[in-house]
Amino acid sequence: MTAPPEELESLLGYRFRDRELLLRALTHKSLRAESSADIQHNELLEFLGDSILGFLASEFVFRLAPGAREGDLSRLKAHLVSATRLHGVAAALGLGRFLRLGKGEEQSGGRNKKALLADAVEALLAAIYLDAGPPAGLDVCRRLLERLLWPAVETAPAEPASIPVDPKNALQEFAQARKLPLPRYCLIAQSGPEHAKLFTIEVRLGPGRSAAAQASSKKAASQRAAALLLDQLRQELAQSGGPPPESLL
Repeated sequence: MTAPPEELESLLGYRFRDRELLLRALTHKSLRAESSADIQHNELLEFLGDSILGFLASEFVFRLAPGAREGDLSRLKAHLVSATRLHGVAAALGLGRFLRLGKGEEQSGGRNKKALLADAVEALLAAIYLDAGPPAGLDVCRRLLERLLWPAVETAPAEPASIPVDPKNALQEFAQARKLPLPRYCLIAQSGPEHAKLFTIEVRLGPGRSAAAQASSKKAASQRAAALLLDQLRQELAQSGGPPPESLL
């Protein structure tokens, strides 16, 4: 049974003026797929929320370590906004209890799925931003992240290299270091029922370099594809005898 959204508002410390925005942020596309009604789901809000989160995370790490190298800042940012950390925020809020899911997604354990919950956090950020309106919406999102996501990182890490490397971020660093076109990600296939979709993402880095991978979310498939392409590049560098850049170590 879905918990009342008013309870989530209390946990967030924010009261929505537009109730439909909140409901949309909590609605998974599986509900629309199983309904004849024109139900709005949170996929587009997730897209906007991802950009809002990325900007605020960049701002945070820039202020945290203004003298750090760009690669170290990128690595810290990727660590801050990882699906694992967003899932931690969702768990702390008990966000799964508030989601509106289709029956198939409900039965397959959707309320506890890491990727689904991380996406819902991003959708909520976008909903808050739109509800409060610019520029106030950005300030509200910033305060929320300062309370829920940033506290674990209060000072710049002494060893930035110890932060786990995000494959997509590492691949971008590789391209920038060699003045190559930035990696391009493309959805080339999807299959399966709505509650158990599989996505195949291909990543390309300039001419002749590409890799594809499949996962239950587009983000996970992108990460896997990037990791595969990084492995290919490591092998190329090893065969050529050249030292790999830091991001590939």
